[in-house]
Amino acid sequence: MSSAPGENFEPRQTSTTDDYTPNPSKSIKLEPNRQKLVDDILALYSCQPTVERVKRYTPDCVYDDQFVYANDRFKMAGQWFALPKLFSKSINNGYEIIKSDDEMIQFKNDQTWEFRIPPLPAKMKTARVTGLVSLVLDPETKDSEFMQIKYHKDQANEKDYSHEGIGFHFKKWQADQVAKHMDAPEVKEFEADKSAAKEPVTQHGTGKEEGNAPKKDFSPSK
Repeated sequence: MSSAPGENFEPRQTSTTDDYTPNPSKSIKLEPNRQKLVDDILALYSCQPTVERVKRYTPDCVYDDQFVYANDRFKMAGQWFALPKLFSKSINNGYEIIKSDDEMIQFKNDQTWEFRIPPLPAKMKTARVTGLVSLVLDPETKDSEFMQIKYHKDQANEKDYSHEGIGFHFKKWQADQVAKHMDAPEVKEFEADKSAAKEPVTQHGTGKEEGNAPKKDFSPSK
């Protein structure tokens, strides 16, 4: 049900590989409304946040990656609008859509990030990261021109997230603090979303199969 909070839409998967290098030539062709959604998400990754792009998420959305767990759109806005302050640029080197159905759009992504840290040697100022991005769609808008996302997960290795321990508490604390201290007017547009419906975070004990993360084959496309 679309009315259920974002926590209910978490995808779970353990991969047979930690290699998420995309092969753009193998990418599934998307319908125009789905391609526009992916284009907006890639623009966000590329340090090009706008209010309209953040509206691609429902107010009760969840964003979940190695460093962040944001469980409403206000916190999500804080993350996207903070990126240009941390990185001088972010370049998309390519992506590969590997799944597109009623529930989810999933793609392998290759991104290069350049840090805003002048003292660092040039070779340490950039980081190239590949990941598996899963966008779980809002059932109410999945067929509309402006589709929205309930749960955005970005995995950088073969394991899923357990949502337990010190690492998870840091992820959640970081998301809470960034939004709270951002004074950008674009972030303040989403302040009402702080009261969006939430549920307790589901703890899985492990990021492997026994932690409700079925093993799937995301081997590089040949």
